[in-house]
Amino acid sequence: MLNIALPKGRLGETVYQRFAQAGFPCPSLLENSRKLTFENLEAGVRYFWVKPSDVAVYVERGAADIGVAGKDILLEYQPDVYELADLNVGKCRMAVAGFPGKPEAQTLRVATKFPNIAKSYFTSKGRDIDIIHLNGSIEIAPILGLSDVIVDIVETGKTLKENGLEVLEEIIPISARLIANKASYKFKKDTIQAITESL
Repeated sequence: MLNIALPKGRLGETVYQRFAQAGFPCPSLLENSRKLTFENLEAGVRYFWVKPSDVAVYVERGAADIGVAGKDILLEYQPDVYELADLNVGKCRMAVAGFPGKPEAQTLRVATKFPNIAKSYFTSKGRDIDIIHLNGSIEIAPILGLSDVIVDIVETGKTLKENGLEVLEEIIPISARLIANKASYKFKKDTIQAITESL
């Protein structure tokens, strides 16, 4: 059996359709239930739903042979996995956003869910920063004066616009990636390569 970790939500459902079209269906996965694991013995696959930020953990630690994770997660946590393919879905971008105009602060206060990406980006620009780690509603930080800017994922920019903010700098494009556990890749290489090529 090939164990496949899928991110819960719209992205996972989109990606599952790709797996099904590639010849690895599991119809029970689409049933409305609270089950978390789904098997298709004929296709030799077991799928399971996990929180998007946890997919890489399941793959890195071998509970899943392969999985689908956003490039943002891979950059932030740097799991020890193989990145096999860009699936070209879930496209968005990691960006620095704030009020129009360049922030003047010598030490930039940056609110983000992605401290490692933010540190890496601003260090490469030679900029001193103070990271403020938040878990939700990042956009409110500059509005309330908690931060000068935010580093976050931007899909359409609508939330930013509605709150008087805008993208100041783009850091990197983000999309869903197929990843593999390194040991699984060695022992199940043919199957994993077949899936990768089909996707």
